[in-house]
Amino acid sequence: MTGQSEGGGHRTGFVGIVGRPNVGKSTLLNKLVGEQVAIATPKPQTTRDRIRGIRTWDDWQAVFVDTPGIHEPRTKLNRYMVDLAVGTLAEVDLAYLLVDAPALIERQAKNDTENARIIEHVAEAKTPTFLLVNKVDKVKDKAQLLPMIERLAALHEFAEVVPISARRGDGLEPLLELTRARLPEGPPMFDADELTDRPLRFLAAELVREQLIMQLGQELPYHAAVRVDAWEERPNGVVAIYATIVVGRKSHKPIVVGRAGAKIKAIGQTSRTRIERFLERSIYLDLRVKVEEGWIDKADVLRDLGYDE
Repeated sequence: MTGQSEGGGHRTGFVGIVGRPNVGKSTLLNKLVGEQVAIATPKPQTTRDRIRGIRTWDDWQAVFVDTPGIHEPRTKLNRYMVDLAVGTLAEVDLAYLLVDAPALIERQAKNDTENARIIEHVAEAKTPTFLLVNKVDKVKDKAQLLPMIERLAALHEFAEVVPISARRGDGLEPLLELTRARLPEGPPMFDADELTDRPLRFLAAELVREQLIMQLGQELPYHAAVRVDAWEERPNGVVAIYATIVVGRKSHKPIVVGRAGAKIKAIGQTSRTRIERFLERSIYLDLRVKVEEGWIDKADVLRDLGYDE
């Protein structure tokens, strides 16, 4: 997708990616950008913030905005996440509503109240929206897709309906062509080599949190956050990162630490490797664990942890 294409001069715009938890939004963002700028795990509600991924071509630039999954909030942290996602719809030039095709087909006969609620938010925002039908590679009988698409299309007039596989990258080239045509004309907002507008501290903290989710599985619910306390550029070129893992209950701390410190050591080693790969520099990573009882419902602690966009 290089060179001048139909539709006039240079185009630039923001594209919001919304949907229920665990439908593949972060996977799609990373695939569209071509690098990992958002953590992606099999666990729902992995994304807690807006993550902006930037991709630049010769004649256009897109800033893709990954958002937390829209769900029924039960805590202040959940409310923060949902408000971010819903608010994004009114702030972008184009929205992608991502749905999980196999999951929707499986419960075809049941009321899909969650996606219906999201579509209501889409309609209220009045932002042109593509319906992206994800994970089509996992649907053996493709004839099952049409009734599901018709059911969703009856709830809103989508600008386009595009079947994709975010994991495999299927359908993304046609999606990008359609996206470019919808964005307004304008100069690029970011340098061509920028991949995200998020600071390195944020990305490092997210990579540590990714390992918490991946290595602890169901043992640690969504009561853990990561805060980078210090970032030191040493004379020998090593970046020293001092970070705190905040957990919401006393019983969670020994889970994170593990027997004789084995678990936090494993989390630290894998996180360091991931951060080094991203920064292309040697890293010293120091992890500590702190208990902050019930932090997910404390506004002051949420602000301290950065959940205050």
